[in-house]
Amino acid sequence: MLENKKIFITGGAGFIANTLIGRLVEKNTILVYDNFHRDTLSISPYANHKNIVVIKGDVMDFDHLFEEMAGADIVIHAAAIAGIDTVIKSPTTTMRVNMIGTANALEAAHRHQVRDRVVDFSTSEVFGSMAFKASEDADTVAGSAGEARWTYGVSKLAGEHLAIAYYREFGLPVVSIRPFNVYGPGQTGEGAIQVFIQKAMNNEDLHIYGDGSQIRAWCYVDDFVDCLMECIQHPKAVGESFNIGNSRAVVTTYGLAQTICRVLGSSSKIVFKPALSAEIELRIPSVDKAYQMLGFRAKVNLDEGILKTAAWFEKKS
Repeated sequence: MLENKKIFITGGAGFIANTLIGRLVEKNTILVYDNFHRDTLSISPYANHKNIVVIKGDVMDFDHLFEEMAGADIVIHAAAIAGIDTVIKSPTTTMRVNMIGTANALEAAHRHQVRDRVVDFSTSEVFGSMAFKASEDADTVAGSAGEARWTYGVSKLAGEHLAIAYYREFGLPVVSIRPFNVYGPGQTGEGAIQVFIQKAMNNEDLHIYGDGSQIRAWCYVDDFVDCLMECIQHPKAVGESFNIGNSRAVVTTYGLAQTICRVLGSSSKIVFKPALSAEIELRIPSVDKAYQMLGFRAKVNLDEGILKTAAWFEKKS
């Protein structure tokens, strides 16, 4: 277990970061660097914890980012533009923040000679629209130029290439992680599960964009952070990329909506709407590398994860 470390987290007010903070905050100093566009931290039990320093800042501001990162032992770069609605509406901002922001974080970590670990959040979307048991060394896909949907994946893939370049050229102890549909307590924004759960709890219509046949593997946030902790600590993780997901919690979008209604006893109706953009038809990871190198296996099944997430929203309301 990590102790007495100074841990700098960009996007530190976000959903996944907040779960990570819960694991680390008692025995480490956490520097939360965030513009608070999305904010899970302020409504969490850790909002006023004595070991947390909150810094309102933007990863696009290199000078501020560099100044605040001074003395960090570990850097977690989780800040990004995400969410399909936001990406489609703001493709320019998506690419600028995800590419330049990542470049800023890596350069700041390099100049500060961060020696323990630098974790860069990539995305499962680097595998494009069809990925079945995709392994870390499988070909990545840029998608068609001009399709706004792919600006997110392209920008994240560029950041991942840069992260590995910093490792190979300068020895920066980088790990890249590719989250596969993470959900759970504290999630904000446009994630399908949290939107469906909140609507189902109120017996409101659940809207599916497209025909609902898209297939996803859903990973509960506690499982994800279990693997993230290994990526931060395990010596074999340096210089590697890892798929982090639950390859057993696989369901279509329509099946997900049905499952949520069943598990929560909801009378919501499922309503189909036209697709917003190009779609990810199939996204299931191979997680063999994370198991073989880090000993990670996801444990929380979909029904259990839905119930835990719904309990959090109920408590919050």
